Amino acid sequence: MSKSILSSVVLSIALSVSSFNTLAQLTLDKAQSTVNFISTKNEHVSETHTFDNFSGDLSEQGKLTITIDIASVETLVPIRNERMQKMLFNMSDYSSATFTAQVDPALTKLEAGEMKRVTVAGEMMIAGNKAPISFEVMLTGLKDGSINATTATPTILSASEFNLDEGVAALQKVANLKSISKSVPLSFSATFSR
Repeated sequence: MSKSILSSVVLSIALSVSSFNTLAQLTLDKAQSTVNFISTKNEHVSETHTFDNFSGDLSEQGKLTITIDIASVETLVPIRNERMQKMLFNMSDYSSATFTAQVDPALTKLEAGEMKRVTVAGEMMIAGNKAPISFEVMLTGLKDGSINATTATPTILSASEFNLDEGVAALQKVANLKSISKSVPLSFSATFSR
């Protein structure tokens, strides 16, 4: 076999492997996904907030990584957005929050219409502090090979788990509130596309 033919064969194999790896990887589709949390102030006033910028990948081996841009927190009150970024999340030092987990690789290959309820256990990092966390998730296979993951029940995040108590107290003081809950329900709907 000539060197040119051998080179062509090697290149074709390399491109095929590269294409397979690209197809195997699932990427979070931000346009079809949402991340929400609820805060409660003065004991009875609850409000829904979002993060509008996030990204993520789910490998064929089941490695899941989600990154949330802290600057994208949206409470519909600009000054409150700014206070959360600076006083709660310490955005100048920690610009993002992350969630990492290892899931069953078989879950990356759901057939269209196939649904599974699973517990996804992993680790969340917020403002430089890590804590174990689990999500009850309903997975649905979509027609194009994509997968939708939606929280079956909200997950409660505690400020204490991430050393955010002082930040909550600072927000309460600056806004002149009687109280701010130190536990918040987090929910999401995430579509991963090939």
